[in-house]
Amino acid sequence: MDYFIAEPNAGIIATAIIGLVVGSFLNVVIYRLPIMMKRSWRRDCAELLETSTTHSQERFDLLLPASRCPNCSHAITILENIPIISYILLRGRCSTCQQKISIRYPIIEFVSMLLSAMVAWKFGYGWPLLGALLLTWALLAASIIDLDHYLLPDNIVLPLLWLGILFNLFGTYVDLETSVVGAMFGYLSLWSVYWGFKLITGKEGMGYGDFKLLAALGAWLGWLALPGIIFLSSLVGAVIGISLVGLKIQNRDKPIPFGPFLATAGWLHLMWGEYLISLWF
Repeated sequence: MDYFIAEPNAGIIATAIIGLVVGSFLNVVIYRLPIMMKRSWRRDCAELLETSTTHSQERFDLLLPASRCPNCSHAITILENIPIISYILLRGRCSTCQQKISIRYPIIEFVSMLLSAMVAWKFGYGWPLLGALLLTWALLAASIIDLDHYLLPDNIVLPLLWLGILFNLFGTYVDLETSVVGAMFGYLSLWSVYWGFKLITGKEGMGYGDFKLLAALGAWLGWLALPGIIFLSSLVGAVIGISLVGLKIQNRDKPIPFGPFLATAGWLHLMWGEYLISLWF
């Protein structure tokens, strides 16, 4: 511990390596958690309707079964599961059937490593670093899941909210009162926008997961960060959305998930919140 405090660069490198390993696990979470949730919903519906479920009864969670090639079911060995390095050595293909492996996996691992290193550079060594890393990894996983499934899982967002209050119970990022008010205002602000939009247009403009995510960010960063997070995420979301429609990459009738924009704006406030808050006000 004393070594990392005395040698901050060594701490940044060590944190980056941890972030790389965690990034590999986040790939598992991003792929498996939505499947686990859908299976749970099917079981609940089957129990309510008193019918039987048809999906496999094989255990499926974040630990089991072991990772396999989706094409040939080849079990991924430890040497084939080294973050980024294995992808390069395998040239992006399964060692057995040569099926291409999505480049998204090493990209997520690299992003996790990079963001973790930046957080270590910002916060140094201590409890603020631990909290910031947990927030960063959770935001990354939630953002990719939202992009894939238009879903912000309660399994990630709700624990994140309570963790923010827990860390700020000791004034880690903001005082407790600011944290609790941030969680309240974060939820109610988007909840009000949701119902206002629905009453005017008869359509749903966003999902409930967005309310919960902004509440979680308010719990971590305090209510003063909320105007900036809402403004920045809305601005970037509007620019990207209009650009995608204009370039005919995205159909104008297809929704664009708002969670990744909220997560990005929240992470920027985590890193440079004092400057951004002074800028907004």
